[in-house]
Amino acid sequence: MLFPFYSLSLFLYAALRLLPGLPLSWKVKLAATAFMLLASLYHIISRYILRSLSSPELPGPLLMVQGWLFFALALLCIILALRDVLLLALWLARKAGLPCKLPGSPLRQAGIMVALALGLSAYGVREAVRPPALRSLEITLPQLPAALDGFSIAHITDPHASALLRGPRMRAIVDTVMGASPDLILLSGDIADGAIPERAQDIAPLADLTAPYGVFSCIGNHEYFVDYQARLAYLQGLGITMLPNRHAALRVKDHVLVIAGTTDPVAARYGLPGPDIEAALAYSPESALRILLEHRPGRARENAAKGIALQLSGHTHGGHLIGFDRIVAAYNEGFVSSLYSLGSMQLYVSNGAGLWNGFPVRLGAPSEVTRIVLRAGCASTARRTAPPDARSGV
Repeated sequence: MLFPFYSLSLFLYAALRLLPGLPLSWKVKLAATAFMLLASLYHIISRYILRSLSSPELPGPLLMVQGWLFFALALLCIILALRDVLLLALWLARKAGLPCKLPGSPLRQAGIMVALALGLSAYGVREAVRPPALRSLEITLPQLPAALDGFSIAHITDPHASALLRGPRMRAIVDTVMGASPDLILLSGDIADGAIPERAQDIAPLADLTAPYGVFSCIGNHEYFVDYQARLAYLQGLGITMLPNRHAALRVKDHVLVIAGTTDPVAARYGLPGPDIEAALAYSPESALRILLEHRPGRARENAAKGIALQLSGHTHGGHLIGFDRIVAAYNEGFVSSLYSLGSMQLYVSNGAGLWNGFPVRLGAPSEVTRIVLRAGCASTARRTAPPDARSGV
């Protein structure tokens, strides 16, 4: 019942705070009310009529229009709320004897607010669907043998191939990664939405991912939503080694590099094993450098205690937009985007290469694929320290 309540709240607030005071005919107000109601039904239509919130099988342009209008309605509510705060401040000022009011007529004010919401939403959808850029960074790991200094990893997370983000976009992602010539390619989940028959052509370009030390992936929450076992088998067939609570030991220049992967907590809904780092690392050499692929970043503190040198995660999509990232961070133990230092472990949370259909917007959180160069040394290059642990109060 969450989505109906959420959608109804957006619709009611926008309609009641925008339309009543405008000098418009009842027919125009009725049409505007119907339009806002239709925009608010995006999630409801996807979940209860199309039977898929994560991957409604509709033409991509239609999904973009739906996302644009829904997010414009949400932005309009935010703008109206800010206006209401300003109106309250002006009312208090007038009570104090200060002559002040908002400039322009109510109709002009409404037009500016609606245009701003529609414009920002259109820009956000455009940023969401455009192919991701390559982001490069160096990460210093104290545990890294000097012989492995300069070892490069391409990190892909959350490409979310879907009816919205089709095969050509996945091809662009693959071409970007291969252009970086990484030594190793790692994916951290949410590769595709929808059933394999619908997504086969969209994820087919992943078969062209190759690197000297292989291509590996953990499991994201969206992997479970439709045909979990068939999905894993299909991805394996594309040359991606899946690591559901498993690891692979690679020999690189006479040193062992352990690549471990976990499952996702949503697995419990389907009677499948949840993330188990102990199982993922079982029988791995304790002296080896350990890199962990875990879709969600929230368990990073626990993983740091297991001798992990580097954790690569996604899931947050960088918070989607400025301001909303603080809410996303609150649900992920404070981790939302970029590089964090947790003692001897480094955590990189990527903004992701794509996003899901339910929120196809990015403002200030651009999509990315990442080229990571590992450096040996003692000093961390992390740009953020770990956020305070709310559980311990530090």
